[in-house]
Amino acid sequence: MAEAGEFLRVSDLHAWYGESHILHGVDLTVHEGEVVTLLGRNGAGRTTTIKSILGLVGRRSGSIRIQGVESVAMPPHQIAKLGIGYCPEERGIFASLSCEENLLLPPVLAEGGMSLDEIYEMFPNLLERRSSPGTRLSGGEQQMLAVGRILRTGAKMLLLDEISEGLAPVIVQALAGQGLHHHHGGAKFPLCRAPGRPLLCDGTWADRGGLRRCRVTRQDGHAE
Repeated sequence: MAEAGEFLRVSDLHAWYGESHILHGVDLTVHEGEVVTLLGRNGAGRTTTIKSILGLVGRRSGSIRIQGVESVAMPPHQIAKLGIGYCPEERGIFASLSCEENLLLPPVLAEGGMSLDEIYEMFPNLLERRSSPGTRLSGGEQQMLAVGRILRTGAKMLLLDEISEGLAPVIVQALAGQGLHHHHGGAKFPLCRAPGRPLLCDGTWADRGGLRRCRVTRQDGHAE
């Protein structure tokens, strides 16, 4: 049973790629409405931690409870149905689909997702490029597309890997200037306006000042 307000609890998580033992006993928790950032050097296991929560590694052990449901033995498609949305570092844009078709591709998991109009309001570039093939977009536009795609699904928790990669500083500043940051409990984070939706991401935004007065967690699970 999850504690009140607790969305995700990872305990003694180990993960492997083939014979390589990457994660060694990671512990972390994410509560509803909370932003948790994983900090560490390249190769420390930030991406592997996120992929392990989703079941996208060769082998894992330990405990991963999502709203009290043990998911460490579940396949990725069942984990997604628990309300987890994922934006990978490599974006996963389909070249054969238009920008709008990419946005509409993921199934809606639950009520509360953003509409196309709301996504286009947040990312005007995508409205202008809605008919363009996905890989004809610029790097920043592809990143907007990758984020917008999961905001449609109604996912209750967002896992974001290298979320600011490819976004020009002028775009980040424009989003902030339009009031498109969400505030919850003193924490401020970009690109997500649904109240109470927890967020787990790597350290990019923290490094660039996008996260303030929120708990961040190192790869070893210790809060700072």
